[in-house]
Amino acid sequence: MKTAASAMRMREAPARMRARRPAPASPPAGPFLRLCLLGFGVLMAAASLPVCAAAADDVPRLGRPLSPAEAAGAGMTIFADGRGLPAGSGEARLGRQIFAQHCERCHGAGGRGGSAPELVGGTAPLNSARPDRTIGLLWPFAPTLFDFNWRAMPMDKPGSLTADEAYAVTAYLLFAEGLVGETAVMNRQTLPNVKMPNRSGFDWIDVHPQTNK
Repeated sequence: MKTAASAMRMREAPARMRARRPAPASPPAGPFLRLCLLGFGVLMAAASLPVCAAAADDVPRLGRPLSPAEAAGAGMTIFADGRGLPAGSGEARLGRQIFAQHCERCHGAGGRGGSAPELVGGTAPLNSARPDRTIGLLWPFAPTLFDFNWRAMPMDKPGSLTADEAYAVTAYLLFAEGLVGETAVMNRQTLPNVKMPNRSGFDWIDVHPQTNK
C-alpha cells in the first residue's frame, strides 16, 4: 500500500509543480499599440481645450493693463543712498500746494493727522509707550520717503504724481519737520544728503555701511 501511495504522489508532483509556476508575462506593447495609445491621448487633450478656454473666460478680469509710463516706473528701484532716483526737482513752497490738493484730505492740514496718520510734528520717541511714527522720528532715509510718495500716494490714485511733484511734496514734509529750508531744492543730488534723525535706527545699516554716510 505504501508503495502504491508513493507512486501516486510521484505522479501528482509534476502537476502541482506546473500549477505553481507563475504565468508568463504579457508581451510588451508593440509599436502599433503604442501609436494607438498616443493618438488617443492627443484626441482627449484636444477635446478638453474648448472646456479650458470656456473656464478661462469665466475668470474675473481684475485690474487694467499698465501704460508704458507706469510699466517703466514699476521696474525702477530707489535705494537708501539715492541710487535710482529719477530726474526732476521740487521745493517746499510748491509742495505745500500739492499736499493741500492731494494729501490733506487724509493726513490733515499740514500733515498733522486726519483719517490717515499724522506725518509731521511728533514728539514721543519710538521707544516710548505710545510713540509718534512721524517722518522725523521714524523714517531713516529721505530717498525712500520720496519713493513712497511717488509710488504709493495719493492713496486713491497711487503713482499719479510726477517726479517733480513727488520731489516737491517730499521737500514740504521735510521742511515741516524742520529738516530742510523752505527754499531748499530736492532732487537726485540733494535728497540723499538730508540727514534723517532716525538714520541709525535700523540694524541693517551696519550691513550696508555705504548708506550710513
